[in-house]
Amino acid sequence: MRIAIFTDAYPPFINGVSTSTYNLANCLKAHGHDVLVVAPRPTDGKLYQIGDVLYVPGIYLKKMYGYRFTNIFANKPVQIVKKFKPDVIHNQTDFTIGVLARRAAKKLKVPIVYTYHTSYEDYTYYAVHGIMDRFAKRFVRTYSRDLASRMTEFITPSEKTKEYMRSIGSDTYINVIPTGIDFSLFKKENIDQEKINAFKKEHNIKPTTKVFLLLGRIAKEKSMDVSVRGFASYHQKHPEVDIKMLIVGDGPFREDLELLCEELGVNNLVEFLGSVSGLEVPFYYHLADIYTSASITETQGLTFMEAMAAGKIVLARFDSNLTGTIINGKTGFFFTDNASFITQVEKIFAMNEKQRQEIVEGAYRIVDIYSIDKFYNNIVRVYKRAIRKFW
Repeated sequence: MRIAIFTDAYPPFINGVSTSTYNLANCLKAHGHDVLVVAPRPTDGKLYQIGDVLYVPGIYLKKMYGYRFTNIFANKPVQIVKKFKPDVIHNQTDFTIGVLARRAAKKLKVPIVYTYHTSYEDYTYYAVHGIMDRFAKRFVRTYSRDLASRMTEFITPSEKTKEYMRSIGSDTYINVIPTGIDFSLFKKENIDQEKINAFKKEHNIKPTTKVFLLLGRIAKEKSMDVSVRGFASYHQKHPEVDIKMLIVGDGPFREDLELLCEELGVNNLVEFLGSVSGLEVPFYYHLADIYTSASITETQGLTFMEAMAAGKIVLARFDSNLTGTIINGKTGFFFTDNASFITQVEKIFAMNEKQRQEIVEGAYRIVDIYSIDKFYNNIVRVYKRAIRKFW
């Protein structure tokens, strides 16, 4: 098959959609399919193509995580997609690039598959800054429901997102397909141990130091402040334990988070490492003893599964979306507030090696469900069904 994938985020830009799209494109190519990715270019300039990625120019939106607002009326990208002659278009986004995807599908008369990655109700604040937020959320619901009804096939990455679509009145058939991950990238044997040792020496991480890792976009809805408060509370109760928190990523909430660390008196224990490339992400998991996140806005939670694939203990704020992935005390741990954060960390640090390994092995069995091969088979099944609708 020939598949054109439209996305608003692609490496070197790092977020869940970028990772999902990158994994999708690579697994399709690995199975012999021809792929063209259409994405915003990461810097200012004209349209250009490198290999199978077409980079479309756009306006930089600093307050929207650095997304690029592309020209929805641009004809050249559509013409290039036309020459590619796709059998199916897979749209990974809603706005700008997503509009180009819908225009291309209509003009070329090919089926369009859409993956609903993001619950936009959680992000209306960045568009309206609290003004008429209720109206904005109502608009998003109507827009999402209408968008789903106009797709040839519709995909959500989790049951939680499917339930959300049903709650807003969508009666579109929904394929639930968790994003696949190439877990081999996260195995210990694929990590440069000398680089790990050098990093620990440079950043004063001793053999006795317990490292907490926060990884992702530093934004208000990611609730990193909740994990930082839990970390500070644990330190206050157990000042004798040598702990450190690494925060990998960047975003509009970084300055606030840095100020919070100062207010809580843990700025000397928390290190902000900034953005890193997608290829470097597995390295940072292997620096950690605990991967923690308090985000409850994830449609799937890729970072949890990446951490589990890296053999790390996951400590997550409870979210029904994670109940199939994290089984408390068996494949990871849940917390709900500062008190339970402290309790769970105490349990984790009290485990012996056998108990820790049982958690890790349980996590391995769970993440196998999200293997890249299972993902590929599910996606291709949807593509074939979409194409049949156009026969």
